Amino acid sequence: MVIYVNTVGPYNNPQETYEFYKKLPFCPPSKLVQGRMEGLGEALSGYELIQSNLKPVFMAPVVEEQFCQHEVLSSEDAKRFAKAVKEQYFFELFVDDLPIWGHVGEMVEDKAYVYTHWAFSFHYNDNNIVEAKLATSKPHLVKTGERLRFTYSVSWTSSYTNYQHRFDVYLDNQFFGHQIHWFSIFNSLMMVVFLVGLVAVILMRILQKDCASFAENEDDEESGDLGNFDVGSETGWKFIHGDVFRAPPHLTVFSALVGTGIQLAISVLLVISLAIGFFHQRGSVVTASIVIYALTSLIAGYISGSTYSKNGGKKWLRTMVVTTSLLPGAATILCTFLNIIGWSYGSTSAIPFMTFLVILVLWLVIAMPLTFAGTVVGRNWAGLPNFPCRISPVPSAIPEKKWYFKRPYLVILGGVMPFGSIFMEMFFVFTALWQHKYYHVFGFLFIVYIILIVVSSCVAIVSTYILLNGHDYRWHWMSFLNGCSTGFYAFLYATYYFLIKTKMTGFLQFAFYFGHSALYCLCLGLICGAISFTASQYFVHTIYRFIKVD
Repeated sequence: MVIYVNTVGPYNNPQETYEFYKKLPFCPPSKLVQGRMEGLGEALSGYELIQSNLKPVFMAPVVEEQFCQHEVLSSEDAKRFAKAVKEQYFFELFVDDLPIWGHVGEMVEDKAYVYTHWAFSFHYNDNNIVEAKLATSKPHLVKTGERLRFTYSVSWTSSYTNYQHRFDVYLDNQFFGHQIHWFSIFNSLMMVVFLVGLVAVILMRILQKDCASFAENEDDEESGDLGNFDVGSETGWKFIHGDVFRAPPHLTVFSALVGTGIQLAISVLLVISLAIGFFHQRGSVVTASIVIYALTSLIAGYISGSTYSKNGGKKWLRTMVVTTSLLPGAATILCTFLNIIGWSYGSTSAIPFMTFLVILVLWLVIAMPLTFAGTVVGRNWAGLPNFPCRISPVPSAIPEKKWYFKRPYLVILGGVMPFGSIFMEMFFVFTALWQHKYYHVFGFLFIVYIILIVVSSCVAIVSTYILLNGHDYRWHWMSFLNGCSTGFYAFLYATYYFLIKTKMTGFLQFAFYFGHSALYCLCLGLICGAISFTASQYFVHTIYRFIKVD
């Protein structure tokens, strides 16, 4: 058997991790041998597996055996051990792909004591290890000139645990299956029922009345009685039928944002679906996310290309470039900044250079060509304008409205309910990301994600109707930003979580936490924004089919 050492770092700072033998003066093997080749997800997650000099034999108990000894603890080594103990360092080992954790030491009356005995307890079923535990003991005072002698022991216990279920011991079912988790799902479902009812009952009845009134006017026109019919005298959303399909400003960026958001929405749906049952594989979710994102670039190109062409855009190549580089460019800038910080600290959280190259190759070889192909297909197959109303040559004047009907306030309020439907699940996700828990309830996450889509769509439809009814035809950007504001509220929650729920310290952890949180919230904003625009677009096309003006 081979026991691999992975990383060591402060318990409260999950991103502040260092290579085991480089950070602490444990006796390394004569030759450092890296574990099996890391996958893409493992490299991005900061895994650095190195073979240790602990090599117990399967089924052979060890009473006590030395694996490291310091003849005389130097002043520098004593400071490193003392710092690690004071900052509550813990280390991670792997045995047969099973993680094991242990603390370096403890503080007693302001003095640092390092644990000098590691007691391994293995449970086996047939020829397989199904459970691994580590208990550290025998604290020894850290002091210059002391002789530290590290020992280990191994015990073996038969178990009935099936090999396929050996990761169940790492799952905190009591935490994730808590009653409040079920209550949050129920609360979100009630929100969906309310919003769907609002759209289906109240809003649709209003529209039905408006459309019936307009149909009567059209009948009067056909019968020759024009006394009551005048398109120019119509009020509400019908009045701006000649402007509602006018192209939004900054069409290239808008099309790229919508295409990227739809791509992310589909990618997240696929990743969550695939993650059910595969959460225990180290780095598998991260790897799947990157590969699926690259493969769904065809969708981003298709959506952005068709949106751009439908609205009269001519420079489709520029749209393709912006679409394929928008999110990867932002992520690259952010990760480069974080990598500089990580490299300066010597942290394993910094992305290795070779991993950067692999991701660059995936982008150049897969993502960029698929985006180009999708843009061409979207432009040629779905790029023709299919608006139910003609666009007037002269834009209509937009009247003044009450402050709470203006676009900025609709945008700000638009993200409240979508965020309200997911904020409890965000607590569980953040706890798994930043507080050493395995997130495994992907079924809950799938339900919450569907709820988010429905709530974002309903809120966008209501907000768009309010805007159009006030004779404001600038609904494209409003509907997108309406959903995109969900990401802003999510970032506010991330700030609250950092200040109230964690004990993180140090600039490295601060930078990585808020850097990653900003990237997650940006993706969430793009997803909700694209969903909101798509729902609003379908709604606008549907209601204006009743308008027949030559």
